[in-house]
Amino acid sequence: MAEKKFVGSIEAGGTKFIVAVQDIESGKVTARARISTEDPKKTLQESADFFKKNPIDALGIGTFGPIDINPHSHTFGYILDTPKPGWSGTNFKGFFEKELGIPVVMTTDVNASCYGEYVARGQDDTKTYFYVTIGTGVGAGIVQAGKFLGLNNHPEMGHMLIKRYPGDDYEGHCPFHGGNCVEGMAAGPTLEGRTGIPGEKLSRDNKVFTYVAYYVAQLLFNVYMASRPDVMIVGGSVLNENDLVKVREYFDEFNNNYVATPDLNDLIVTPAVAENGSATLGDFELAKTLLN
Repeated sequence: MAEKKFVGSIEAGGTKFIVAVQDIESGKVTARARISTEDPKKTLQESADFFKKNPIDALGIGTFGPIDINPHSHTFGYILDTPKPGWSGTNFKGFFEKELGIPVVMTTDVNASCYGEYVARGQDDTKTYFYVTIGTGVGAGIVQAGKFLGLNNHPEMGHMLIKRYPGDDYEGHCPFHGGNCVEGMAAGPTLEGRTGIPGEKLSRDNKVFTYVAYYVAQLLFNVYMASRPDVMIVGGSVLNENDLVKVREYFDEFNNNYVATPDLNDLIVTPAVAENGSATLGDFELAKTLLN
């Protein structure tokens, strides 16, 4: 009887790490835990200890960034300059390779989510899949023919420049671009920044959701013009399925019948994987590629 094999996932976010183990044969998640994102030494060691208790054969990591994905770089697998205190210059990939003695693949959290959606939607290598998360920040990834967009560096589409909605005078949340980029005008903190009320407590008919839909639609339109994805998945906690109605309307307005598109209800959609599980699924599947 063949020995069972297991793969691990780390979904590394600014406030928490979700760590999980999957039995490859059954596809079942056999262990899962949440670890607070604190200083790197503590958080990484707690994550490693979890996998020592729940042994795995390969590990997939989807993390906040920016990160170095260039295999020819001396900082390959490191967290680069990040606003998260203490994490800049962390050798993320190398730490787990040393601690666990197994192969590790690492990408951005949004790339991992996009890969999970690619898998969940049939792993069709004739298609291009785009995934964007609108949450504490804004990030996006593209999988085309089963490969990530970005060879030596990963996309930072959340910092794409945008034009303002008429009358929106918010100064912007982004420490780098103020109110000139998508993240600065559409990420979760901008809701409270404009109103003084946390986003989860705002009525969905509040004008700020119109602003966010407008900026997200700009991002989607720009990406569509550049890469023509077959499906564009909008994840994260800020927009819900009903909000996408307005996003599609603005997208259509920006396009102004210039290029033919699929039905926008089929093009701009919510995630196929429930409860923001796309990244964990993507991590598992990426880890399996190390065992082939």
